Amino acid sequence: MDFQSSIERLSTTIEKIKHDAHALHDSVNQKYDHIHPYGLHLDMVVSSVYKYGAEVCASEEDILPLFFGAYYHDSIEDARLTYNDVMRLARQLMSDSQALIATEIVYALTNDKGRTREERAGEKYYQGIRETPYAPFVKLADRLANTTYSCTHANNTNNRMKEIYARELPHFIASITVQSNDLRFSLPQDMISAIKSL
Repeated sequence: MDFQSSIERLSTTIEKIKHDAHALHDSVNQKYDHIHPYGLHLDMVVSSVYKYGAEVCASEEDILPLFFGAYYHDSIEDARLTYNDVMRLARQLMSDSQALIATEIVYALTNDKGRTREERAGEKYYQGIRETPYAPFVKLADRLANTTYSCTHANNTNNRMKEIYARELPHFIASITVQSNDLRFSLPQDMISAIKSL
């Protein structure tokens, strides 16, 4: 499979996924860093799919679910969708089997209920990520996007989050690492190195 050629063939559907995900987060007035449209964050996450997706994508059939999972990864947690809402949206754009993969990625990346950061992203949360194809990669893309932003936009919140991301990094990487030969669970080393360099 030529990942880039496949993306070009699927570009109309990928653009539709992007547009709809942006519109969804705009509809609930969600902002990134309290100032930017949330689509900025979604695009940063998806930039890793464009850049590193060929290293984890097992087949052309999985490209749309991978992009959908990245664009919609916060839709249950932040945009008030349910699992069934996400599945319905995914089925409008891809086959049932693809929609299941896409929806499972989104579900896996949805934080648990909790009063603290640790409770919301505890062992059960990370177990769900490790058990879901492509979820470790999308979670790593999410963390790379957040870390990059925190390290390049200085304010009190971003400075605090930069310290949190640095402190959490060893545990975070260990928590999303799967010992498997299945490409769909792999983590590109260049992405990990990019986070470490920040």
